Amino acid sequence: MSTTTGRTPLPHLTGEHDEIRTRIRNQLADAVLPYADSWERQRAIDADGWRALGAHGLLELAHGGDDFLDSAVLLEELGRTGYAGVRAAVGVHAYMATSYLRMFGTEEQRATLLPAVARGERIAALAISEAGAGTDLRHLSTRAEVLGADGYRVSGQKYYVANGSRAGFYVTLVKTRETTGSRGLSGASLLVIDADAPGVTHTPQPMTGWHSADVCRVDFDGVLVPANRLIGRRDFALMHLMTGLDFERLVAGLLAVGGVGYCLELLHRFVREHQVKDVPLAAHQAVRHKVAELTGDFELVRNYAYHAAWLHSRGLLDTRTASVLKLKATELAVTAAQTCVQYHGARGYLDDAAASRLYRDAMAGTIAAGASELLRDMIFESH
Repeated sequence: MSTTTGRTPLPHLTGEHDEIRTRIRNQLADAVLPYADSWERQRAIDADGWRALGAHGLLELAHGGDDFLDSAVLLEELGRTGYAGVRAAVGVHAYMATSYLRMFGTEEQRATLLPAVARGERIAALAISEAGAGTDLRHLSTRAEVLGADGYRVSGQKYYVANGSRAGFYVTLVKTRETTGSRGLSGASLLVIDADAPGVTHTPQPMTGWHSADVCRVDFDGVLVPANRLIGRRDFALMHLMTGLDFERLVAGLLAVGGVGYCLELLHRFVREHQVKDVPLAAHQAVRHKVAELTGDFELVRNYAYHAAWLHSRGLLDTRTASVLKLKATELAVTAAQTCVQYHGARGYLDDAAASRLYRDAMAGTIAAGASELLRDMIFESH
């Protein structure tokens, strides 16, 4: 087992993972932390930032197998930077969007797209949600007219697309066959659509939090997509999404765990240093007990996260485990951020305060990659 934090052993990790964590933390300190505030202001990671992440090898870690535990360490450390917009942008680019190519793409697609993704030269985005189809995708309206050997003509709008303006391509969910009744996503497909294709435009959708995530609405107006850009089987996207969404929730949960860790470090430091009536906040039992409760919940969720990562590395991750992790990690992030702001007082509510950023960012985690209410339903139905 590994000690990693210096306190609590984590399941399935070794001393080698401690070394990996130290290296990744130093690389993120070099490639992210000096520039993160600037990215927050411009609401996107700039091209130099992406290339720096690629140069450190942080955009090409494994999606499966034993080496996925290296990715789990990276994802937690991304969260520990304290910038959820950065972690969302990188998580979508390096894991969520590209997972569909790795799992279901052709050799040609992987050879054409993934090397540039790994170098940070071509940014990946995931275009799934719509104005009327977010958590419930049954009302998908983006259509891809099948043109036979000539490919597809795509029209529609996608909302809440991270990396929307900087993307080189979008992994896009479209309707390729009309269905009747309540057949859900039957007749849907996944296409890779180049961001610079004629008819593709993007419009910023500024969010309360996740400022660096470059969230946009993306419009497709009669966009011609070659036939070789179909991912997996046509009309069978539901089958692909069931696997892909479990992986997304694992990734989101690991990122959120890192975010909680950063928040608790900030909180622990503040309650020990800040004084009220000449004594530190930590002298008050109510404060100590609240921080202790959050710390205990964090240790439980963090251990569960690495267990889930290990299950995935063995090909054993299931919907229930992914859903429990994502639900508990993101909701703990909200509770921790609320406490952090409350204890900081007015200074924590300043727009440029780290506590304020954590508070703004935390709610997005409970919505993206499956809202908490949906996850509760899925967990209940898994019994």
